[in-house]
Amino acid sequence: MRFAFFGDVVGRAGRDGISDHLPALRRRLGLDFVIINAENAASGFGITENTARELFDAGADCLTLGNHSFDQKEALTYIVREPRLIRPVNYPLFADTPGRGSQMFETGKGQRILVINVLGRVHMDSLDDPFASVDKELEACPLGMAVDAIVVDMHAEATSEKMAMGHFCDGRASLVVGTHTHVPTADCQILNGGTAYQTDAGACADYDSVIGNQKEEPLRRFTTRISGGRYKPAEGPATVCGVYVETDDATGLARRVEPIRIGGRLSETVPVLDAVAAE
Repeated sequence: MRFAFFGDVVGRAGRDGISDHLPALRRRLGLDFVIINAENAASGFGITENTARELFDAGADCLTLGNHSFDQKEALTYIVREPRLIRPVNYPLFADTPGRGSQMFETGKGQRILVINVLGRVHMDSLDDPFASVDKELEACPLGMAVDAIVVDMHAEATSEKMAMGHFCDGRASLVVGTHTHVPTADCQILNGGTAYQTDAGACADYDSVIGNQKEEPLRRFTTRISGGRYKPAEGPATVCGVYVETDDATGLARRVEPIRIGGRLSETVPVLDAVAAE
């Protein structure tokens, strides 16, 4: 299976970047499935039905969320109606949180892929144990038996917690990828047990910014400790950042993983497929 995961879409710039680049990337890389973290898609905070539709129309098969999952009130009802929208799996058991934290999908080729979204706890909202929650999902749906691929979106602040999740899932997931910190990390790799890993996929955002936001307000707060208003997404051309993965059909484990960066200010890197792989 060939699939791609793209990091946090920030505002209009991020959505436009996805619309501009994803259709061609799907064709160029022969992608069977596309996952996008969209928790910042609506003006930088949360998601709406209209912003989600833009991403689905551009070629997304699944959208994951994070700590801003329900910043937009309509998301509370939209997520119930839209099975392709996934919120963190580790909301408290008795919270009666709408939506689902994991979902199995079928590709056009009949392959099954499980997507799990989970929120970290270090310097983040205090949800249930992310490791226990992910372990429960992996035990219920073994890779290579119940599904052909498993992707874990670890939406977390601390790189250590993301790395720990990668090793915790090693050999049981196809990809563990971090989101939330909006900067692509340089540690794209396949772990010892065969799980592809990157600490942060990076954002789909204008990088002439402070993690996707216009610079003025973050600078004001850092230099004066006084808020002058709300953060607003930067509006220049976005760099679309993500991770490309190829899995072994027999085991579901990764046999290739590479970063994707295209558009905007950051240096471009897109995997090159040989003629046989591209067919």
